[in-house]
Amino acid sequence: MNADKKTPAASAQMPAGEGRAVENVPRRKRYGKLFFSTLKLSACTFGGGFVIIPLMRRKFVEELHWIDEQEMLDLASIAQSSPGAIAVNASILVGYRVAGVPGALITVLGTILPPLVILSVVSVFYTAVRNNKLVSMVMSGMLAGVAAVIFDVVITMAAKIFRERRLLPVLILAAAFAAVRFFAVDSITVILACGVLGASDWLLQRRRAGK
Repeated sequence: MNADKKTPAASAQMPAGEGRAVENVPRRKRYGKLFFSTLKLSACTFGGGFVIIPLMRRKFVEELHWIDEQEMLDLASIAQSSPGAIAVNASILVGYRVAGVPGALITVLGTILPPLVILSVVSVFYTAVRNNKLVSMVMSGMLAGVAAVIFDVVITMAAKIFRERRLLPVLILAAAFAAVRFFAVDSITVILACGVLGASDWLLQRRRAGK
């Protein structure tokens, strides 16, 4: 079997432009790059799954040029609104986008291995380190870095909304933030409501375009 043969599921989804960077990579090399990239990213994802989104963006959009900016934001939105850990969801979507079902399986494996190994080791020594002041200081320092990374994600995603220069997405953004921050509305309810509003807006635009 030719190693340069493209994965059908991935090739069918490749748009012009960014997708060409993926199509020029042999399948075996693509699989290896996906595995070791997600393995490295997952090992550095401290402070929650949101942290992996900017890391994936930097790796697959800016460095490898396998996914374009808009698509990365779309994948992040789907990963966030789907059940399960956002880091695993995002890895599945990126892997499938790049190399179909085998790519999704490879990225899942690369994503779950680091926390599986690290947490297994930590659980053995948990009693000895849980009250250690040095460990507490290290975690506090990481927390500050994680906050900065998440803030970067917020700016990137919000900037895309404002660049569209449409009032409805901006109002949805503001209303969703107010609902969660000031009125303690459940985040699942907010996400579902935003999804319904977004779908309704898309259908309305299609009807107008059809006319």
